[in-house]
Amino acid sequence: MQFTRAEIISRLRGQIERKQAVVCAGAGTGISAKFIERGGADLIIVYNSGRFRMAGHSSMCGLLALGDANAIVMEMGEREVLPVVQRTPVIAGVNGTDPTRVMRRFLGQVAEAGFSGVNNFPTVGLFDGRFRKELEASDLGFAREVEMISTAHELELFTIVYVFTPQEAAAMAAAGADAIIAHMGLTVGGSIGMSVDEAMTLDAACELVGAIGEAALAQKPDAIVLCHGGPIATPDDAAQVMGRSNAVGFVGASSMERLPVEEAVSSTTEHFKSIPIGL
Repeated sequence: MQFTRAEIISRLRGQIERKQAVVCAGAGTGISAKFIERGGADLIIVYNSGRFRMAGHSSMCGLLALGDANAIVMEMGEREVLPVVQRTPVIAGVNGTDPTRVMRRFLGQVAEAGFSGVNNFPTVGLFDGRFRKELEASDLGFAREVEMISTAHELELFTIVYVFTPQEAAAMAAAGADAIIAHMGLTVGGSIGMSVDEAMTLDAACELVGAIGEAALAQKPDAIVLCHGGPIATPDDAAQVMGRSNAVGFVGASSMERLPVEEAVSSTTEHFKSIPIGL
């Protein structure tokens, strides 16, 4: 079922007014999407990284040259996720830096497929240092993602974006982004997540989420501020960040489908293996 931008904003605003957190979840498979919807998520996001994540690989594979990110998302959406989702808006993770697409035309195809909005993933925001500098110098930087979101906004698609700094938040808000996700990095925990020792602390995440939110709201007072990743891996983590910042919701990918699958499948298998025979 496809939703208009106005319908999605109205739904999310209604939840916020009722003091209920906004929850968005990444789905890398149809069964994830089906049960994320059953759990009551407000939005389902299809990322190319979800295919790698649910194949047992790191979400970071979605940032590497392992396939056409935009083609992967279209295939996942049309063949796996959209057919099983009945009442929840589905968002496409769009690689806005892709120079091989006429972006306005591609965004039209995204909408025609049944997606209700877009997100900027893969994102160069996860790169820094020399590689980021050279991407920016090659016109393959974050500004291309901002431009993609601006075009999607003009096309009346709902836009929900990843940002990593207050400056990026302000730029995306100025482009019309409806929801700003303060991204804290690769999610901690599990077999292929960031280690707790390597990730930022939850206190640091609260401060950064707050600064990103302030920058977005200064530019666009009706922006919806959300948090994601890094040390924000559990409902308790998300509650703490929301309680100490201007975030009104959480976006989960690994924390919504990978970590629960790792735990549930291992536990269930162990229980079957514990059955004695010869009773």
